[in-house]
Amino acid sequence: MKLHKNKLAATVIVLSVAFLGIIIYTINNEQKDAVSSGVGSAINPLQKVVYNINDKIKGGLDFLLNFSKVKQENEELTKENIELKNKLLEYDKFKEENDRLREVLNFKNSKNNYDYVGCDIIGYSGESLSDGYIIDKGENDGLKKDMVVISEKGLVGQVTSTGSNWAIVESLLNENIAVSVMVNSTRETTGILKGYVTRTKSGLTKVTNLPLDSEIKEGDVILTSGLGQIYPKEIRIGEVVSVESDEIKVMKTAIVKPYVDFNKLEELFVIIPKETREVKYDN
Repeated sequence: MKLHKNKLAATVIVLSVAFLGIIIYTINNEQKDAVSSGVGSAINPLQKVVYNINDKIKGGLDFLLNFSKVKQENEELTKENIELKNKLLEYDKFKEENDRLREVLNFKNSKNNYDYVGCDIIGYSGESLSDGYIIDKGENDGLKKDMVVISEKGLVGQVTSTGSNWAIVESLLNENIAVSVMVNSTRETTGILKGYVTRTKSGLTKVTNLPLDSEIKEGDVILTSGLGQIYPKEIRIGEVVSVESDEIKVMKTAIVKPYVDFNKLEELFVIIPKETREVKYDN
């Protein structure tokens, strides 16, 4: 390969010197007779063609000489691009986590008469999401049965059993969990929310016990009412997606989609009253 490059380089040099001599000769004889001018005219196109060939040969040599350098630079750029993508993914992850914690902190600041224990989900207590989650905190961390569990989006459910370092949380999707709720727009506090499952839909809840003349409507926000001191007041639950009237029972029911996505839960927070001899929440 090296010998081939040397031959090409020598060829370029020889051609360059030869054509330089032709150019000088042509310039010095510009004033000569018509025959000489004719020869010069014939040589000029030839010079142009040879120069073009010379440029291409030189370009090819430059490409061969610089190919390994360009390849190395390309590999370095590819590596840098991968590193930047990884850093961007890390940034997005930290940003999402920061946003979640900020929302929880806002709730904690408005309900500062409680303590909050952060925990992670380590398993499921049954075959479906409505059966609940197993979390990595328990009695050693101050958890007791009936304590309320939230995420950054809103109400998740309630602690139903505990061990020394674990607890089971049943979610709002479970029909055994009943929550006293109110309609944010009307401030009606008679509703009772439970899990709601049909053959075609899941992940929904239903509010019953609403008066027939209730003004509840699609898009209304449902909050905890605080009645019964089982749940702190005004924890976000979800949004009304439909309303039905039951003329026989003389009441309305509302289907509510929770703000919490129970398929994507990560960090949970257990709300612990300052006084825990009996689990009751002030309003």
